Amino acid sequence: MSRTAKRWVLTGAAVVVVAIVVAAVVVLRGGTDSPNTASAASSEDSGDVVSRYLLAWSSGDDTAAGALTDDPAAAAAAFKAARTALAPTGFTATLKQVTGQTAAVHAKWTLGAGRVWNYDNNLELRHGDNGWRVHFTPAVIHPELRPGDRLAVRGASDGPAVSDRDGKPLMTWQADGPKAIDPAFAPLVLPGVGRLASDTGKGWAVVLIDSANKVTSLYSEGPARTKTLTTSLSSKAQTAAQAAVDAAGTPAMLVAVQPSTGDILAVAQNSRVTDGNALTGLYAPGSTFKIATAAAVLEAGVATADTVLPCPGTVQLGQRTIPNDDQFSLPPLPLHSAFAHSCNTTFAQLASQLPADALAKAASQFGLNADFDVPGMTTEAGKVVPSTGAADQVESAIGQGAVQASPFGLALMAATVCAGKAVTPELVRDYATSVTTGYQPPSGAVLGTLRSMMREVVTGGTATGLAGSGKVYGKTGTAQFGDGSHANGWFAGYRDDLAFSALLLGADSSKPAVSTSAAFLSRL
Repeated sequence: MSRTAKRWVLTGAAVVVVAIVVAAVVVLRGGTDSPNTASAASSEDSGDVVSRYLLAWSSGDDTAAGALTDDPAAAAAAFKAARTALAPTGFTATLKQVTGQTAAVHAKWTLGAGRVWNYDNNLELRHGDNGWRVHFTPAVIHPELRPGDRLAVRGASDGPAVSDRDGKPLMTWQADGPKAIDPAFAPLVLPGVGRLASDTGKGWAVVLIDSANKVTSLYSEGPARTKTLTTSLSSKAQTAAQAAVDAAGTPAMLVAVQPSTGDILAVAQNSRVTDGNALTGLYAPGSTFKIATAAAVLEAGVATADTVLPCPGTVQLGQRTIPNDDQFSLPPLPLHSAFAHSCNTTFAQLASQLPADALAKAASQFGLNADFDVPGMTTEAGKVVPSTGAADQVESAIGQGAVQASPFGLALMAATVCAGKAVTPELVRDYATSVTTGYQPPSGAVLGTLRSMMREVVTGGTATGLAGSGKVYGKTGTAQFGDGSHANGWFAGYRDDLAFSALLLGADSSKPAVSTSAAFLSRL
């Protein structure tokens, strides 16, 4: 062989070696070309094509990735569907090696904090008129994916994270946990329920769902919930409650409970409330507490509903002077009428004849001293302790002094009268409330009398503003606070299988609470 020929042979061999080294580097490092680089000529190395394909897929350019397959439109649509379903916060696909017409690749999906899904896959490569291309089937995304299948991440269910009592979605699953569909809907309740959903389903999984809705787990960590949390909330009642308090001119709260079941139907307050809340805020209940005082009087036999009693404008009891609102006075009248017109002086005189613990015991019979562990929600019904003296006793009788209750507690009181039994509040299906301190209601005879008295409050007493709202039973209340120059307004009552209480802070009268209650009921 001539020296010239030998030189050409050596040069050609060197070129081959360099080409092999370059190809090896491309295969091992997964390529460096931009996903927007035009398609290579038909002689382009298969490793380069796969590297560009994976880089395009990793960067989110599904169209460019699809263009490097033998079915661009179908591939691009499948890539987009997978990305939408999994909603990754990060994704990378890298090339491990090419062997013949097979490319070994590794996929890494980051699906939220602490959620990483890794797997290996093999891609089939085919050479055609356009050079090397990845042969597209759904399996290029995941080896178990077939036509008609879809992917989903389950931190809970494939459906909503939380729904109302009728199955209406209230919260959906996001990468970082449950999120309210409408942040303005039940903001005092849904965050706690969302935490319950997250806490009871900290595990997660990636699943494959076929065309028949059969679910196959592809990857999981820990136990993941598989069904929606259903709350007791009524979207209709919650919307009505929120609209009613939003229309109030002062800070307003409203809680609604279903007496027959204890289901919490609505918890609402307006943006004017800056201190306390409807579930745990404790306030003097004012004359709404006369429901408990009347029960204590009836049970002790101090008076019956028909006992005629005085109702002067003021009454002096020991060192305490008790006035009626605006110091109104009425001729002697039956107890049921004194209740309907909210005669403070009548009830203070009756309470002075009761034992020191009588009012606290009566309050306990309506749940005001009960304690519940409601999964997903913190509640405080109230606090009523035995009186420490005569002045304390008469103040407690009209819901002032040391007596305290929350809107939640007064809704529970009204629900107890309606149901004729102890009512255990419930919020989330399959997560029963634990009763830390329970209670037993008054006798059926006492409750029957109270119902009649509460109905008279609406038909001819202080809550005639609800006379057109159906057959409503209840009690109004006005409770002074601070230096006594201002007062909160209350209404607590029920209609059919719906018990509720409304509190308007600083309203100085119970009338705005009655109006808010009427607005609530009108929307149901």
